[in-house]
Amino acid sequence: MTSTQAWVSYLSRVELPVLANTLKRINELTDSNSSTVNELAEVIINDAQLTSQVLRLSNTVFYNQTRVQVSTVSRAITLIGFDSVKSMAISSLIVDSLLSRSSRPQLLKCLARAIHAAVQARSLLPKRNEQALEEVFIGALLMTIGELAFWACDTEQAGELAQRLRAGEDPTDAQKAVLHTTFPEITRGLAEAWALGPFIRDVVSANRANSPASSLARHAVAMAELAEEGWRTPDMDQLMNTLGEELDESPAAIRDQARLNAGEAGKVAVSLGIPQVQALLPGGSGDMEAPAPPAIDADLQLRILRELAQSLTEKPDLNTVFQLVLEGLHRGIGLTRVALLMSDRDGRQLVLRKCMGPQTESWRDGLQINRDGSGALGQLLPHGSSTVYRPPRNTTEQDFDPWLGRVPALTGPLLANGRMLGMFYADFGATGSEPADEHLQAFNHFLQHAQLCLTLLSSQ
Repeated sequence: MTSTQAWVSYLSRVELPVLANTLKRINELTDSNSSTVNELAEVIINDAQLTSQVLRLSNTVFYNQTRVQVSTVSRAITLIGFDSVKSMAISSLIVDSLLSRSSRPQLLKCLARAIHAAVQARSLLPKRNEQALEEVFIGALLMTIGELAFWACDTEQAGELAQRLRAGEDPTDAQKAVLHTTFPEITRGLAEAWALGPFIRDVVSANRANSPASSLARHAVAMAELAEEGWRTPDMDQLMNTLGEELDESPAAIRDQARLNAGEAGKVAVSLGIPQVQALLPGGSGDMEAPAPPAIDADLQLRILRELAQSLTEKPDLNTVFQLVLEGLHRGIGLTRVALLMSDRDGRQLVLRKCMGPQTESWRDGLQINRDGSGALGQLLPHGSSTVYRPPRNTTEQDFDPWLGRVPALTGPLLANGRMLGMFYADFGATGSEPADEHLQAFNHFLQHAQLCLTLLSSQ
């Protein structure tokens, strides 16, 4: 790719066509008639993950100050409003679509900034009608969509640009050298190609803002970046003075409100299923409570267990049994990411044999655990029976995965003649949720079937 248009075409047609088409469809909807509400509900309901995210956001104070419990998408639209639900859907789509493709630190940092900026814009807007609130929220969120989309894609240019930035090269110069364009130019191209609407085009334009709302969205994005260096820098002081003039508020009052908004951004990040970006927000500690894990699908779990039991009454095929176990852990229990590791030829490491779930592609080359418990992931090694792994505070992020070893997980051994031949691993991925007792019991139940099959085969 040697031009802005080439990158826009590549990101839209090759890398992110589903995100592009869904965003375009949502943005084409207006609240002019009742059929539009049904259309929006249909877009959301057709995606189970999106439905879950929207309902979770609908029950947060940030969107639902009435604190009335919302259980359906239609009810959310009626109670909270069309534009608010549309805003939630776009936010969730972007987070899920991009994180399902990559776990690059640069992507997480960009997401943290985007969410922070969106919350600042929404909270600082003087006019409080629903449409205006959600317009500036989405405007700030999408102002860096070109950069977000780029870091979500596994390209040679992403690795080269990351290396140049680590070396301290000027970001704009590095982008021009590697991409032959810049992130803002790609964003403007995507705003047109994805039909994101006139307000977004105004926010991302290189020209003077056409409205106070689009100007606020731009300032919010600048604030989110500057806040990473502190709230009392010369550049931040200048921005606060500018905002004070535009919002007719004292710079001190805006600064105090902005600090509170940064904390609110952390809560929104948790509701979006990415609590790990809290640590990247100003004053973030990453210690906020993660969302509760999903409930177990008891009926599906029982059906898979019956299939497992049936396979054990016949001549068991170990590969099929292990696949059924992983499917039971992933779909029946609701564990986001699951894996089976088995001993390598030398018997010194457990290496990946099978995996399932989003953001596990990188495990195929990177996931291995030393049998002696040493190394970065040695703490994941199970001892005795199945257990809940709780990460210590001093864990470091893996190059190939930001959550392995850093979020609670379930681990359990596979034994042959009393010696560990392999292990199962499962976690809730980006949400960082801790498995409950019911998850551990169900996890252990599936592992018992795997162990029984292994024992039967070894005795033949």
